[in-house]
Amino acid sequence: MSDWQTTELGQLAEFRNGLNYSAANAGTGLAVVGVSDFQDNSFVHFATLAELDPSALSTPDALIRKDDILFVRSNGNRELIGRSLLVLSDPPKPTSHSGFTIRLRFTDKRADPRFFAYLLRGGAIRRHLSNQGGGTNINNLNQGILSRLIVPLPPLETQRRIAGILGAYDDLIEVNRRRIAVLEEMARGFFTEWFIRLRFPGYEGIVIEETPDGPLPVGWEIKAIGNTFELLGGGTPSKTVDEYWEEGTVNWFTPTDLTGAKTHFMDCSAARITSTGLAKSSAKLFPAESIMMTSRATIGAIAICTTEACTNQGFITCLPNEDVPRSYLFHWLHQNVPLFIAHATGATFKEITKGVFKRLSILVPNREITAKFEAIVRPMHEMILAAERSNRNLVTTRDLLLPRLVSGQLSVTQAERELEAA
Repeated sequence: MSDWQTTELGQLAEFRNGLNYSAANAGTGLAVVGVSDFQDNSFVHFATLAELDPSALSTPDALIRKDDILFVRSNGNRELIGRSLLVLSDPPKPTSHSGFTIRLRFTDKRADPRFFAYLLRGGAIRRHLSNQGGGTNINNLNQGILSRLIVPLPPLETQRRIAGILGAYDDLIEVNRRRIAVLEEMARGFFTEWFIRLRFPGYEGIVIEETPDGPLPVGWEIKAIGNTFELLGGGTPSKTVDEYWEEGTVNWFTPTDLTGAKTHFMDCSAARITSTGLAKSSAKLFPAESIMMTSRATIGAIAICTTEACTNQGFITCLPNEDVPRSYLFHWLHQNVPLFIAHATGATFKEITKGVFKRLSILVPNREITAKFEAIVRPMHEMILAAERSNRNLVTTRDLLLPRLVSGQLSVTQAERELEAA
């Protein structure tokens, strides 16, 4: 807005690089925020932080506290550079941050930390930081770049109202995340109870017979994966042929799509290929409701695809059928990720090949039991899908609000009305 002041970020805050530590500092007692804790999060999640021995703490000033903002300073994944997290509350135990990150701590009372947390995560700021390093991405963020960053400084009350609006969207997103977590736990509990503990409906009256694979309920089998359901691999059209990529309409997934989203379902991929690109490569089109699993480097990121799609070479895609319906196969794959990792080979990066995967064994219950499981769990999955889609919409709306507010396209009062409607 035209009447907002601007200032250098360094006039509002001070900066500090994080801890440098080694294997000698292994232990517990000091939590540490590392690059892997950023992802697409808005806030530090204390429950999942790694820990070090307190001797790793060089000075008490290296501890983080409420209202600090942390930035990724340096990382092999250039897309992570400049991502930020707000410390929303005081940590439950002593907590620091790694040397690959920078801490911002406000020293000026004119700055509302939550407002600036949203501002600094916005696309305009991220693009500006990238340009400061030259090229499309920066290799390293430093305190100087952050200190010289020109930022708007609305009146404090306006900052708080904007932060309240954006925070309300985050609250809605968090409600959905909790709902998803509860549904995940319920569905996983049914799978464990029925197919691992074998306490499925009517189990008391089922005869258990001895088989070459051990005792199994009558009608259940242990079969080779290759004889149970269809598998597909992937491929990559030549990146030098524009015809394979320009105006592509076919979803083409890479492992990053799954590891970045961390969702049960995938509606679309970051990149799409054309029908010609599909025909001219080893990529294979599979139907909606197929289950994609990453098979190299990061093994065992799993998601159900909601559309016809294909993948690159980093996947094994599993096609459910009547013997192994979608919900059963999805949870069986999740349950057995450690098995897949144990069978992976490779010097540069680990991979489980389709040939090895096909020879592994899968428990195939009788169709009556898997059909009952499907009838119970599929509605849970549909609710998870609805919540995931809702969150994607909420994130998009939230992220579009701030630049509209900063540019003056939208007033704070209008944004509050939009929030009420949402």
